[in-house]
Amino acid sequence: MFNDIPGVTCPTPEGAFYVYPDVSGLIGKSTAAGVKIDTDEALVNLFLDEGRVAAVHGGAFGLAPAFRVSYATSEEALTEACTRIQEVCAKLR
Repeated sequence: MFNDIPGVTCPTPEGAFYVYPDVSGLIGKSTAAGVKIDTDEALVNLFLDEGRVAAVHGGAFGLAPAFRVSYATSEEALTEACTRIQEVCAKLR
């Protein structure tokens, strides 16, 4: 579902239970309110504020611009979170 978001590239995980989608294509975009997304940290804050989804910015792991998602939960919860992230990203210009 992350790969369906324009500007996001998500590698297929090779183990563990984290994935780090690259959001290079979203950096520099703006919200409808005119707030510029200049870092992956700003983006995950937007996910939390507008989508009610918590993620960790990749910069915290030396992987900017990306964000970390744990997929050690139910498929239902992951689908809901991905849908919310897609909705937030679709509003960026």
